[in-house]
Amino acid sequence: MQTKILMIEDDVELAGMLITFLAKYNVIVKNFDDPFLGISALNLDKYDLLILDLSLPGLDGLEICKEVRTKKNDIPIIISSARSDLEDKIIGLELGADDYLPKPYEPKELYARIMSVLRRYKKNEAFTQEEESDIKLAKNKSDILFHDQVLSLTRAEFEVLSYMLRKKDCVIPRSELIHNAPSLNEESDSRSLDVLISRIRSKLGESSKNQKYIRSIRGVGYRLNVQG
Repeated sequence: MQTKILMIEDDVELAGMLITFLAKYNVIVKNFDDPFLGISALNLDKYDLLILDLSLPGLDGLEICKEVRTKKNDIPIIISSARSDLEDKIIGLELGADDYLPKPYEPKELYARIMSVLRRYKKNEAFTQEEESDIKLAKNKSDILFHDQVLSLTRAEFEVLSYMLRKKDCVIPRSELIHNAPSLNEESDSRSLDVLISRIRSKLGESSKNQKYIRSIRGVGYRLNVQG
């Protein structure tokens, strides 16, 4: 089966080499060296994965990553960058990137990373939420169901809980939750997140003393269990 990838990379020579190499594996890559055109292409067509450079003309790749996730686009993202700053890697992953590949690298390694990320996504898609989850995203992607009933959530509550559903059974750092809830910002008092979690817990019929679905991980953040 053909894999369709969008790449935003301003190194045209590197992009050309990767396009030729990946085509051997039935991976079709469409590259844009202009980040704004790349974002437009993502909105106009369906792709299986996004390969994103960070040092782009006119727009930082981290901003693109943030914009993609803010729009609730769950396309897998691999950041490919020559920037060696550990902080860039951490921020990229917190913003919702699935992998971070420092340049230079062998094309074979990129192909292996692509296949690994896509396997994880396909495994998640195969998970039958309807049968095994008390909490799940509705088919319209705009509501969250609890025991098949629509939860009444504020916008910020929805942003937090929907992101936790994407990362279900994983420990999510507090900073990552704030990054991925557009209604919050990095300057917000972390107590704002605590208040939101408390309200969500109440709507799920639990409390901080009786944690059934949202577990507090001391000194780190939270973990969502979709089955009580």
